Amino acid sequence: MSCLDRKDLGLLVLRLGTGGVLFAHGTQKLFGWFGGGGIEGTAKGMEHMGFLPARPSAVAAGLGEAGGGALLALGLATPIAGAAAAGTMAGAISVHSPNGFFAQGGGYEYPAFLGLSAAGLGLAGPGRYSLDRLSGHRLNRAAYVLLAFAASAAAATAVVSRRVTPEPPAPLDPSAAASSADSDDPDPADIVADAGPDTGDEGSVV
Repeated sequence: MSCLDRKDLGLLVLRLGTGGVLFAHGTQKLFGWFGGGGIEGTAKGMEHMGFLPARPSAVAAGLGEAGGGALLALGLATPIAGAAAAGTMAGAISVHSPNGFFAQGGGYEYPAFLGLSAAGLGLAGPGRYSLDRLSGHRLNRAAYVLLAFAASAAAATAVVSRRVTPEPPAPLDPSAAASSADSDDPDPADIVADAGPDTGDEGSVV
């Protein structure tokens, strides 16, 4: 197998993997597939996370992920697809960044990895096994790379800068906390834990 074949096969694997994951998350938001909350559930989550207006934000996030992911997997309009997906992930990073880097602590590791992978594919191109190649690279020209990433960066900056950061909960009064601990009322955390997973997709924009 030649070096060229290996590179093209590697790009195909990266496109299918990254694009497939993005597409799945986007369809959760748009259509409620794969256990997602659909537009209504995603809009509630967007509002909770400070992205207003919530419904258009939910639609934009879903389209950026599903559309960008599908195009990346197909290798069609690869610079535009990579830029759109990377810009969408910038919004997710803004939500998770207060929790640090690593995913187990609620950090931005996962959306950053997806965004960087999408951006890398948009910059590198789709390789031989792609619809861009079959179409003569009409949507994969150098000018599109610059325009797509500039537009994506501007849009992501505008969205993140307008985000209303949710206020942290006020600290409990120590005496009130002690009184609550001594009462027979159930712990709200236990209620949430017993309720099972929320299908509203409110906890993540990825």
